[in-house]
Amino acid sequence: HCNFEFDLCGWKQDENDDFDWNLRTSSTTKPSTGPATDHSLQEQSGHYIFIKSTFLQLPGQKARISSPVLSRRNKNCKVCGVIIFYYHIYGAHIGSLIVYQRTKANHEKVLLNLTGNQGNFWQRKALILAGDGDEDFQVVFEGVAGRGPKDGIALDDLTFSREC
Repeated sequence: HCNFEFDLCGWKQDENDDFDWNLRTSSTTKPSTGPATDHSLQEQSGHYIFIKSTFLQLPGQKARISSPVLSRRNKNCKVCGVIIFYYHIYGAHIGSLIVYQRTKANHEKVLLNLTGNQGNFWQRKALILAGDGDEDFQVVFEGVAGRGPKDGIALDDLTFSREC
C-alpha cells in the first residue's frame, strides 16, 4: 500500500518519458490546480502524486511511474491479483490517464484508459492483474499532458491485493 505520505514507496519514475510525476500536497498549490485534499487523510497537508499541464509540457507528452516488480511465481497472484487506487482527473482540457501491466520483456497491456474530465473529486478504481505464464510484471501509470494550464491528474492510495 502506498499513500505517498513519506515517499514514493518503491514506485520509480520511468526514464523514457517526457516529464515526471510530482509528490505534492494541496496546501502548496494554487487554487483550481488539483484536488482540494489528498485521498488518504482528507487534508490539505496530505500527499499524493500529480501531473499538471504547464507551458513546459506540450500536449501529448507523457509522465510514467512504475510499481516495484511483482512476482507471478505466487499462484494466487496469477488468479486474483488486483490493484486498487484513487484518481482525480479534472480540467476542461485534461489529457489522459493510462494504466498498463508491463512484463519483464517490456510487453505492455492496457488495463485502463481514461481521457477527459472525470470530475473534481477522488474516484476509486480496482483493476484485475491477469496474465499468462510465470513472467514477473509491473504496473505503470502514464499521465498524458492536456492543453489546459490548470488541468491535472492526481493518484493516491495505490494498493496491491495481498495475493501479489
